Amino acid sequence: MNDTDISPSGPAVRGLTRRGLLARGFAAGAALVVGAGFVAARDAAWALETTALKPETMATLIQMARDIYPHDRIPDRFYAVAVKGYDSADSAELIEQGVAALNQLAQSRGFDSYLAAGWEADRVEMLRMIEHGPFFQTIRAGLVTGLYNQKEVWPVFGYEGESFSKGGYIDRGFNDIDWL
Repeated sequence: MNDTDISPSGPAVRGLTRRGLLARGFAAGAALVVGAGFVAARDAAWALETTALKPETMATLIQMARDIYPHDRIPDRFYAVAVKGYDSADSAELIEQGVAALNQLAQSRGFDSYLAAGWEADRVEMLRMIEHGPFFQTIRAGLVTGLYNQKEVWPVFGYEGESFSKGGYIDRGFNDIDWL
């Protein structure tokens, strides 16, 4: 079987079969699996459907988000949620062009794409080269709220949420930060 198989409902369907998904997911230690209209985690139970952006573009954004704000203790699914907002018709052109330019930069450095650059240091070096452009600034600015406003991420940083309703921070752990 290949990526164009007969679906249980009838005619040939262009896309990724379950077998193809599993084969791609376990190949070469890939962190993300890219399929027709989706990005999925290889080692976790989440997937992200794309509508306006190519799945490869979304996978690049997830890796880019991780490289801009690296936190080893935060799973990729939170980065995926943070960049999901860019999957809209309003921002698709800027994002697709930005990722294409980033991939061209990667190719000029000997990689097939930004995602193919296996070392974080190589990817960060490429990001530093584009950090003043509108594409990078748009992604970076959106990540500040997109990533850190997720309540499920707060415990990783020891943040308990707003404190006003509980009497304020002075009487509730003002000096108990243990992760710095």
